[in-house]
Amino acid sequence: MPPKERSMAFAEFVSFIAACMALNALAIDIMLPALPLLAADFHLSDPNQAQAVVAFFLIGTGISQLFYGPLADRFGRRPILIGGLVLFAIGGVLSAFADSFATLLAARVFQGIGAGSPRVISISLARDRYSGATMAKVMSLAMMIFMAVPVLAPSLGQLLLVITPSWHWIFGSLVVASMAVLWWTLARLPETLSPDRRRPLAPAAVYSAYRQTVTHRRTLGYTIALTLVVGAHIGFISSSQQIFVDVFEARKSFPLLFALITLSMAVAAFTNSRLVHRFGMRKMSLSGLIALLIINCFHLALCSNMNTSRVSLPANLNTMAMEPMGHIAGTASSMVGFVSTVGSAVIGLIIGHLFNGSVAPLLGAYVVLALAALWTAWFTDARNLQSSDLP
Repeated sequence: MPPKERSMAFAEFVSFIAACMALNALAIDIMLPALPLLAADFHLSDPNQAQAVVAFFLIGTGISQLFYGPLADRFGRRPILIGGLVLFAIGGVLSAFADSFATLLAARVFQGIGAGSPRVISISLARDRYSGATMAKVMSLAMMIFMAVPVLAPSLGQLLLVITPSWHWIFGSLVVASMAVLWWTLARLPETLSPDRRRPLAPAAVYSAYRQTVTHRRTLGYTIALTLVVGAHIGFISSSQQIFVDVFEARKSFPLLFALITLSMAVAAFTNSRLVHRFGMRKMSLSGLIALLIINCFHLALCSNMNTSRVSLPANLNTMAMEPMGHIAGTASSMVGFVSTVGSAVIGLIIGHLFNGSVAPLLGAYVVLALAALWTAWFTDARNLQSSDLP
């Protein structure tokens, strides 16, 4: 008797996509309460240096995506996701036993390499099954679910530090999380890439797919806008612990305040999923960028940092970048992920190192990056080109 074919209903599929996305968020946000411990244990001369555990993880994630996409387009989504989850778990073990800050950063890069797989595959899975506004709805709903992780992660990290005043157990929890997603993948995930849609792994074919991605006006434009928006957010995440504790003197309230900000993003993601069919991705993206710019100008004037205005921009911008790339979804997702992840990591690292005891550098960066992203998104469709390539 043949084995029962795996299948996922819509709700489970969205939840699975959210879980894959959540691994990356968990690997970043759960670290935030432990940054002072890292700086103390490794005798770092500048507390800002501890933020590198975030940036190095993202750099590993970004670089690895260049390889996962072509592999996923050749061998299918499922085996590549399984391999990446195993690497993520190994990176967590290596991080937990790191005996120097340099070793820890190397382990975080390795863990990021594993995290690149669920990042690429989650978007590829969504693009395999859906397109257009429906895909944007799927990504928004997934983002709404996955927002529970940033809400809970700092509190979970703080709880682990209360139970055992050591940052090592935080990495152990990441191993457990990756094993849970791995079990779900093995038990329930079907292969979404049919054999007739698989692409050869020949260098010429891979180069052609990457060239299509980086020379397509819409894909390139919205990838740049996505990079700028996420870069601002990474800057906020990297410096959030210092801002809430050092600037606002809210050490005990930090997990709660971080959770409130994340909950506002979840509400925005749900709202986006309800409105994107009615108004379209472009109007929703431009409106979100304008709101991001206006609110942060206002915050900068008041010099406060309760920034909740990132809303669901990444879901829309990512979907618009991927929309013309359905025939090479895996490879295109790799390139979009590589540019946006590495670019945002570098931007976030720069913003984090600019922290000087006030929120002005962060808010100033938000204003500049939001303005640049708005101009880029507007220029991308300025000539109403829906699928034209750059000359």
